[in-house]
Order: sequence, then C-alpha cells, then structure tokens
Amino acid sequence: MTDPTEPPAWVEGVPGIGRTPVLVTGGTGTLGGFVVAELERSQVPARVLTRTPLQPRTEQVYGDLRTGEGLPDAVEGVQAVVHCATHPTRPQEVDVDGTRRLLSVLSQVNPEAHVVHVSIVGAIAGPLPYYRAKVAAETAVTAWEGPRTIVRATQFHQLVERLTRVSVGPFGLGLHGLRFAPVDPVYVAGRLVDHALSEPRREPLELAGPEVLSAREIAVLTARVKGRPTPHVVTVPAVGAALRALSRGSNLPGPDAERGGLPYAEWLAAQMDS
Repeated sequence: MTDPTEPPAWVEGVPGIGRTPVLVTGGTGTLGGFVVAELERSQVPARVLTRTPLQPRTEQVYGDLRTGEGLPDAVEGVQAVVHCATHPTRPQEVDVDGTRRLLSVLSQVNPEAHVVHVSIVGAIAGPLPYYRAKVAAETAVTAWEGPRTIVRATQFHQLVERLTRVSVGPFGLGLHGLRFAPVDPVYVAGRLVDHALSEPRREPLELAGPEVLSAREIAVLTARVKGRPTPHVVTVPAVGAALRALSRGSNLPGPDAERGGLPYAEWLAAQMDS
C-alpha cells in the first residue's frame, strides 16, 4: 500500500505517471471512494465515472455502464481503469453487460489502458446469482486482449459487522461452519492503486484480512468493542447450496493470498472513534 504521507517512489523520472488520470468506475461507492482517495494521496489524477456528476474537487465524468453512454469520453487518455462498479440487485446489467461494454469501448478508444477488475474471493464456488455474475464478468476480462489484472477480495469489515445485527430477540444467528477473513477496504484500495500503476498480472490475485474469524468470534468482538453484553449465538444448519458452500469455506482465501489491513476489532474501534 502506498505511503499516504510521501509521494510514491515511482513518480520520479517516469514520464506521464502522476499526470495521466486513472478512471475509477463505482468511484462514489465504498471501495471506489477509498480508491479515489488513495489516488489523490499518491498524486495521481482520479477521474470518476458516474451517472450523477457532483462536481467536487475530483474530476467526474458522465457515463453509464448499462447503456454505454459517455464511456468513450470517460476512457479517453487514461492510463488505467480501476473497475469497482457493481450492483448486487442488478448484476447482469452492471457487472456483466457493463463490464463487456467497458472493455469493448476500451478496445476501440484506449486499448493500452490497464484494467484492474475487482471481484470476490470464492465467487466461482458460490451458486448465488450475484456470484455467478461476478464469474461471468471475470470471464469477460480474462478474454479481453488488453492489459488487465483481476483482484479478488474477501468480504469487507462493513459487511461482517452488519451480519452481527441479524438476530431473533436476544439471540444472534450464526451459520454452522461459517468463517470470514474480513478485510479493510482501505487496504484493498491501496493495493488496487498499486496494481493499476504496475505491470498487468496474468493470474488473478486474492486479497484478504490478516485473520480468519468465525461468526461467533465476530459477534463477540463486535459486542466488546461496542460495550454491549456478549450475545448468545445460535448456530443454524447450512440449508441449500449457497449456505453449504459458505459453511465449507468457499469465501476464504487460498494460501497464496495477500493478507493485510487492520484486523476487524481494530477497524471497528476506529469507526467508533471517528
């Protein structure tokens, strides 16, 4: 991850780096917002693709992945595209078809731009429609002839914290065998920027947090950080293909994954202090 207090070493003596913009799709979302902030700290101009430009300090350009409108102008002259855009309830339109449109436009307008595509660890083993869409999007990126890097991340801390709110009365619910390697999206954003400004990788890369926690451990840590009583966690059986895959650890990273970022409890404590 780049040092937020110092200009990155690659800036000096490298023509164009630090001046040529990087396009961020989904730049107004959680991960995309951190990617934009990391680009700014790294002194690289960020260009945000959005359907509703707000005209802040960061350059924003109109573009719609669902229709292709505005994409040619958005990708013109960028050195890389960090593709964070996603839509859990409309993944076919945005994640699959939108990715194909983006790659098609890049092939015509800016085929040398390095595409860094964000996906999910274990999506290939997940039968959920959203996960199937993620796999289809990865397939499109892999088939693209331009420079590309696929980065798969585990679940963000924000998601697993929300899961601790699932309860029945005083009892929290935990799926039998469910574990997470939750990751801080700030860390993921830093690595995405690092890869966008580096040579493409032919093989997908996995990013994960520094620890693996069970659903019960996450619930207990959350209660302690928030100063609440330790919850009673009731384990429920894995029913259905999706839950059985999760109980077998389909969402966990492989042995070659990069691990980093704040541990879950430290991240949550920082959120409480902010």
